[in-house]
Amino acid sequence: MPAILAYLLHLATAVVLVMIFFVIYTRLTPYDEVTLIRGGNHAAALSLGGTLIGFSLPIASALLHTPDYYNFLGWAGGAMLIQVMVFHVTTRLLKMSKEQIEADNSAFGVLLASISIAIGLVNAGSIS
Repeated sequence: MPAILAYLLHLATAVVLVMIFFVIYTRLTPYDEVTLIRGGNHAAALSLGGTLIGFSLPIASALLHTPDYYNFLGWAGGAMLIQVMVFHVTTRLLKMSKEQIEADNSAFGVLLASISIAIGLVNAGSIS
């Protein structure tokens, strides 16, 4: 496959995976991030933004470190599963996440974002 086609295939797949993750994640959370963000809720924007970055880090690592397209897809699927599991564990341990995000507690949003990014970094490093 010519390099440009491989690039476009990997890029398109990565973008679609981020979009799929966005849909899955926003449907699993107990609050509607998009509605909250449209209303100016900083905590929801911070939390969702951090989660997207946290998921994108292992995607980028998989693109760099996997020998073929199917390995990339496997690592990407694993990264998605890890990020969703981390959200569930974190919100169970911290409790009150729904109330904190809906109340626009930016500090809580930053905490959730930081946890997602930290796990994404560890996940990305594990792929290499």
